[in-house]
Amino acid sequence: MIMGGRVAAPDRLLDDGWVAVSDGRIAGVGSGTPPSGEHVDVGGALVVPGFVDTHCHGGGGASFTSLDPGELLTAVRAHRRHGTTTMLASLVSDPVDILREQVAALRELVQDDEVAGIHLEGPFISKARCGAHDPETLLEPDTGTVEKLLRAGQGAIRMVTIAPELHGGVKAVRQLAESGVIAAIGHTDGVEEQLLPAIDAGATVATHLFNGMRPLHHREPGPVGALLDDERITIELICDLVHLHPTVVRLAARHAGRDRTVLITDAMSATDAADGRYTLGRLEVDVHDGVATLADNGSLAGSTLTMDTAFRNLVRGAKLGILDAVHATSRRPAELLGIADRTGLLCPGYQADIVVLDQDLRPAKVLRRGEWVAEVGTATLST
Repeated sequence: MIMGGRVAAPDRLLDDGWVAVSDGRIAGVGSGTPPSGEHVDVGGALVVPGFVDTHCHGGGGASFTSLDPGELLTAVRAHRRHGTTTMLASLVSDPVDILREQVAALRELVQDDEVAGIHLEGPFISKARCGAHDPETLLEPDTGTVEKLLRAGQGAIRMVTIAPELHGGVKAVRQLAESGVIAAIGHTDGVEEQLLPAIDAGATVATHLFNGMRPLHHREPGPVGALLDDERITIELICDLVHLHPTVVRLAARHAGRDRTVLITDAMSATDAADGRYTLGRLEVDVHDGVATLADNGSLAGSTLTMDTAFRNLVRGAKLGILDAVHATSRRPAELLGIADRTGLLCPGYQADIVVLDQDLRPAKVLRRGEWVAEVGTATLST
């Protein structure tokens, strides 16, 4: 049992709160005198649901493009130490046959409940807005290629990012939606008139809004305006305060509201690792002071963000509330993935996915599926 904390219940913060855990699940949540039994006293720390990251490329020096199971687990565990108890493994653009091999390797992690699914951020994206994707690997979507990738996933692919202005883009969005896969709009140079048919066809997510897309203009709203203003779209925000200014984060999150805002890391292999030279897909990346940029042109190349830092930045940097941050890092992404009946909330019957954040909003303890995650934080909690 966790006791003595500020517990983020679904609708309010409980002072002197407690969370009882049994057999890997939450057995009860309350405030005041807890049930008897073994306990961990968190001394006023904040207790929140485990983080759910829907867009992550790697960490701990390892990338999800690897075919080595050990490296893949290294990336997962790097983020787990920072409170991410559920995540999608994201892949950048590559030739289709290579993507199929990467998907097959990641599929094993999905089957073992190490990751919740796979996100393909390419190759069906715009060369004009490809960012840290190798432009030589990009394709216009066609039914056969999309189906080939989905078959390789055997149900493990949960999200695919599409630039809908590409030839076949809207048709691919419809194909993904009808296959039960989240169709996300991103890395797009399209104008509003090209995006709206994709939303009508079933697109429901904006891949890292603002980044990798035509910017907002007062006479042409482009993808930023269209996606932010459409109630059918959940927006991803990279809340490292490098990709987006705190004011931009606050404006977007307030406009979209709790029901449409998701924080992501877009983290690459240098996350939770030292500065230096890395690769993202086929491209070389320099990391200096934690900021990842392409070696050849200095463009941002993913991030070294972790979800606990995103949570902290939303509260301390963008000046939004604790419950706003809980929604954006746990509840809403769980809803997006269709798993909100078992994680993303501190509720009886849910998986015991719990993060204890100290007074600086840094992880002191992480519980995943009822098991304590090793090598988390530095705080000593009484038992």
